Amino acid sequence: MRDPASLSPAGAVALGAACYFGLVFGVGVVLGAVRVPLLVPRLGERLAELAEMPFMFVTMFWAAGIVVRRFTPRVRSAGWIALGVLALGMLLGAERLVAVVLADRDLVGYVSGRDPVSGGVYLAMLGVFAAMPWLRRAAGTTPGRPT
Repeated sequence: MRDPASLSPAGAVALGAACYFGLVFGVGVVLGAVRVPLLVPRLGERLAELAEMPFMFVTMFWAAGIVVRRFTPRVRSAGWIALGVLALGMLLGAERLVAVVLADRDLVGYVSGRDPVSGGVYLAMLGVFAAMPWLRRAAGTTPGRPT
């Protein structure tokens, strides 16, 4: 990976968003591979999804801390909001790919077919995902500081 110090601020935002998305999405894929075959048959869709949410929150917190530490020299205040929104766009694109292409479902069916409780929590978690880099930076996560 290129050194963030050699990137323009916009390039640092784009690369940071891709890193943040990749870390969180990768962990989500692994957790989904455990949730679907092991938890859904035992707990049901709702409880299995809700059981996964705390792990995803910790993952977002961890991944945002890594990105903030790595990209703070090049990303300024409003850039952290842009980074989170761009990463959210990447995540929604990946969700669409999974829903439409791999699961052979249309996007409306995918969204409307979600459990109302766990789906509502999922929507809230999307907001947390977008905001977490800004929140971590605003909380003072700086290079060299433990997270």
